[in-house]
Formats: sequence, structure tokens, C-alpha cells
Amino acid sequence: MAQHIINQRPISNRHISRLCRKGFFLFLFALLVLLGVFLPWLGSPLLPFPYKTSSSSSFPPSLSYWREYSLTQATKFVAKNGSTVIVCAVSYPFLPFLNNWLISVSRQNHQEKVLVIAEDYATLYKVNEKWPGHAVLIPPALDSQTAQDFGSQGFFKFTSRRPQHLLDILELGYNVMYNDVDMIWLQDPFQYLEGNHDAYFMDDLAEIKPVSHSHDLPPPNRNGATYICSCMIFLRPTNGTKLLMNKWIEELKTLSLAKATEGNDQPAFNWALNKTAHEVDVYLLPQAAFPSGGLYFTNETWVKETNGKHVIIHNNYITGYAKKMKRFRDFGLWLVDDHVFESPLGKLQ
Repeated sequence: MAQHIINQRPISNRHISRLCRKGFFLFLFALLVLLGVFLPWLGSPLLPFPYKTSSSSSFPPSLSYWREYSLTQATKFVAKNGSTVIVCAVSYPFLPFLNNWLISVSRQNHQEKVLVIAEDYATLYKVNEKWPGHAVLIPPALDSQTAQDFGSQGFFKFTSRRPQHLLDILELGYNVMYNDVDMIWLQDPFQYLEGNHDAYFMDDLAEIKPVSHSHDLPPPNRNGATYICSCMIFLRPTNGTKLLMNKWIEELKTLSLAKATEGNDQPAFNWALNKTAHEVDVYLLPQAAFPSGGLYFTNETWVKETNGKHVIIHNNYITGYAKKMKRFRDFGLWLVDDHVFESPLGKLQ
């Protein structure tokens, strides 16, 4: 009897061993399935970005994911290595300008802080296909085939949403820098954000200021407004900046009701600045470093006199996609042709 029991033990042990191995593989398979399903939606730190496309994954699921990608998720993703988010807003026809701007930002090693607010689904999908996690769309979406030029109703529709986007990011506790994509960085702008002010911005005038000009909000003109550009703004998450953004939103609502054909959010921004002047600590950036396009592209003598001081150039005071591109090319500031692979987006097809 004892011999019989002894002889059975190896068989029993082998049976148990097979069951254990089978159970282990079933557990492992179930764990992999769970990780594959839930980790992308949780934005897990185990993944380099919220959702990674690959040659083996089908394209439609990634489209579905990005359609649900929120501003909060996107902001936390791009700000993971610091407290500042660099924001731009762009529609599909202007992707080459986004690429040009990104090349210049990459040269200053700040590209990973960039969040692209896509104004249409084509832009959302293209940017996230090339650079996952760096684009978000906040409905409603615009028509992806129409270039929203300055002054157009389409331009006003998406620029008028700008202060709400900035306010939402401030409410999350992050510093935020906004740039138009028809700009180009020649130096690192963060070294010019002196002090600990609420808001930093640039003058949009073409008239030359003294090199040692005041950094206070300029005095208003006879109409009671200043001429500050809403194209480049740096904000800290203070009560003052939140007040300024809320006032900007209010002024835009008033402007849209009073002027149905208005296609520019800048007057509302200037009214907001003036009405909150005693409650917000503002800083006017140096003109030599942050000139308007009306100065930089038209005054060759001034450009030579201030050589080496230019930080961000805005290609404004001109409208139209082709004209802006030609001007950048004429001044050697169109980087896409020869330096496209310096952009996180690479060569866009």
C-alpha cells in the first residue's frame, strides 16, 4: 500500500505542475489584455505618450482616441517635465507654418513643452500621428480646407476662443506661453521674462521705441486703448492673469455683438488690459527683442542697429498664406525647405 502511494506521488506532482503552469500563462495573458485595454486611456507613465500608433495597429482606433483626448490630459502630458506649457492654435492649411515655428522652438530645446490646439480634425490627427500627445481639439471644429486669414470670420472664431483656452490651462496651475505660428524664434525667449510679473506681452506698433523704453503698459491713445499684440503672451497662474483672461472673454462677447464683421481679437485684449491695469502686474517686453512685423520687415536700418538682439519675430502686418511664406523666404526665415527634420513633425505629407 505504501509503495503504491509512493509511486503515485510523482504523477500527482506532475499534474499539479502542469496546472500551475497553465494557470500562470492564463493569468499572464489576462494581465496583458488588461494592460493593453486600460493603460492607453489612463495615460500611464509606463507609456512614453498617451497612445502610441504603430505599423501593426489599425489607424481608426487612434482617431477615436484623439477625438476624446482632453485639454487637461494634453496639458499634463506636455508639462510633465516642468510647469510651463507653450501653446499655439493652428488649422490644417497652416501646418507648414507650424512646422517652421517648431523648428525654431526646437533649436532652443523647448519643443517638448509645446501643445498644439488643433482647430480641425485633420490637424488633430496629423500632428498626433507624427507627434503623439501634442495636439488636442476643443470642439467645435472648423473646416479643415479653409485658410483662416487675418480679418476673416473664421479667423475671429478661433482666435476669440484663445483666452478661454489660456484660462483653462492657468486654472490647472501651469504657466502658459501663447504664440501665433507665423512667428519664429531666434533666441530663447524665457531669458527675457524678467521678474515675477503676472503677464508679459509685446507691443504691436511699428514706431521705434528707445532701447531703454518703459516696461509698463503704454498709455492709451485718444480712443482709450493701447496697441498690444495678442500674438505672444506669457502668463503665470495668478489671480491677476485669471482676471485678465475673464475680462478679455467679456470684451470679446461685447465686440462680437457690436461688430458682426469684426475679425480680430486684439482690440478686445487691449480693452481688457486697460480695464484691469490697476489689478494686474504686467510687463512690456523689449521692442528690440520682440519687434512687430511692421518694424522688422520694413526698417532695414533698425534691424542692422539691433542685430543680435532679436528673439521672436512676428510675420504680421501682412495677410495671406503665400505672402507670409514669401516674406519669410526673402528674409531667410523659412526653415522648412532645408531644415524640416529638425521639427518634431518631420516632413509632413
